[in-house]
Amino acid sequence: MKKIGTLLLFLILCPYSTAGQGEASGLLFKKNFFFLVLLCSSFYISGQECNSPVLTFPANGAVNIPVNSTITWDRIIGVPGYIISLGTTPGGTEILNQTNVGNTDSYTPPLGLPENTQIYVTLRLFFFDPAIPDLVCPSSTFRTENVTSPPSCTMVSIPADGAVNINIASNISWNYAATATGYRISISTVPGAGNIVNDQDVGNVLSYNPILDLPPSTEIFVQITPYNENGDLSPCPEQSFTTGAVATLPGCTSLINPLNGEINVPLTPLIEWSAVAGAVGYKVTIGSSPFTAEVLDNVVFFTNSTFVIDFEPNRTFFITIIPFNDAGDAIGCTQESFSTIVGCGPYFDSVTGELIIINPEISFPDTISFCENELPFVVSSTDTAEGFRWFQIDQFGNETLISETSEVSLEETGDYRYEAYNSIVQASGIVECSSSQHFKVVSSEIATINSINITDQGDNIRITVDASGIGNYEYALNDINGPYQDSNVFDNVPAGSYTVYVRDKNGCGIAEERVEQDLTLEGFPKFFTPNGDGVNDFWQFIPTELTDEININIIHIFDRYGRLLAQIDPTSNGWDGNFNGIPLPSSDYWFRAISDSSGQIQGHFALKR
Repeated sequence: MKKIGTLLLFLILCPYSTAGQGEASGLLFKKNFFFLVLLCSSFYISGQECNSPVLTFPANGAVNIPVNSTITWDRIIGVPGYIISLGTTPGGTEILNQTNVGNTDSYTPPLGLPENTQIYVTLRLFFFDPAIPDLVCPSSTFRTENVTSPPSCTMVSIPADGAVNINIASNISWNYAATATGYRISISTVPGAGNIVNDQDVGNVLSYNPILDLPPSTEIFVQITPYNENGDLSPCPEQSFTTGAVATLPGCTSLINPLNGEINVPLTPLIEWSAVAGAVGYKVTIGSSPFTAEVLDNVVFFTNSTFVIDFEPNRTFFITIIPFNDAGDAIGCTQESFSTIVGCGPYFDSVTGELIIINPEISFPDTISFCENELPFVVSSTDTAEGFRWFQIDQFGNETLISETSEVSLEETGDYRYEAYNSIVQASGIVECSSSQHFKVVSSEIATINSINITDQGDNIRITVDASGIGNYEYALNDINGPYQDSNVFDNVPAGSYTVYVRDKNGCGIAEERVEQDLTLEGFPKFFTPNGDGVNDFWQFIPTELTDEININIIHIFDRYGRLLAQIDPTSNGWDGNFNGIPLPSSDYWFRAISDSSGQIQGHFALKR
């Protein structure tokens, strides 16, 4: 088990603090930040206060905030849930009274916020264990805008415009109209008549349940008029739907297992609810906040129970179950919730002020290489954990367990998975918390240098190394320690002699070969090609590192009979292969260079056309 100390919480709740890091040992990793007590001295546990607000929008002290804003905050890793309250005083709840929003990091008031009001937001960090009190953060505050215009019209959402066969006992719901503080509703069987409900003020709500059932098999016209202190934009458009024949809707149900509000629920529970007389099925929605449905989204069941596989641990889940029959859906069914077992984490322990993570922290590469003829190859884990497993994966993705210790003997290349685990005893039994890494095993060998090609690049040369083998190779010149490069081509290298090194990246060895530049004498080319292509068109002495101290004064060039053909200065372009302006044929020619330090240097070279 490892415990990551108060740093994450303080970085969120105490944004102007700094933190140091301790050391980890054994299965218990604990990072304490003692001096945060000085910087955040008002932070303490057991239902008392954090040090600073966690809101990201609106910012603390912000003004002129739109009334239809979404309130957001920094999510604290390991905190299983949040309870939000809104009021007009610090800690007040008269706008919103302690609503559990799961572990989401935002809340959108369904009816908007009151205008021109100083609003205080209080977040309570919620924990599952009754012995661990909630952690209440100090209120953050902002002021909403002053609304100066009427709200726009809205639309009926249920029943949908143009819908047919609607149950006569149905409620009527509509969408929130930004800046509205109330709504008036008219219902009629004739457009604009209001003969069922006539412009009735229903207050600041988003639904209306007619006192009497609507007439069956009739087109019903509905008009919703939002208003605020600035008036309304009437007349708003009407929408209509058609009712069905007289029928009886089923009633609502409630959870049997787990019970509403239950904690430490297993991660694969049997979700069970009371059967409802007259219902033919149930529509089930489950999410990790009151507003989401990422687990089940209005899924139909024809029995009153279902298994749900692999809930996340340390989370609150919200469930809505709506019975239905041929007459329609049950009306007004409430949302319930339950919380899963703490599990492997991460979760925030409000008693110790630490983040708990039971899964081992592993450090393992995604590729491992062994050298040919070194099998079997033994790999050892350096991670701290209670247990280990190693799996070989075949071409179809099937895993075979090959070791249950911290070491594994690998016999062949291929795909593998390494797993390290810790365990924890909980109410549901022993829970295993694992971390794993897929990795590939490849083989390598020392390179074979097949050839080294040298080509001219003006005054410099290009060296291209052709190496083969099953390894992953890199290349260097002259120094066995590098620097190495991935490319096997060295461009614009000064003319001279070199040693080429080819190193296997997986550590299977270094191949080397000496490269002697194609020179008759160091610095004097063996041939040239005066064909006007801009490459090697002149023959000239090429200084190298080995000839830096040779001071050439002048060079004489002769044909095979000893006739002087040219006299060139070593600082010029060199000889162009002509005599008295006439190109000479391909043949061997001789040179004699006069040097201050070495006397005369003689040799021969080829003119190629």
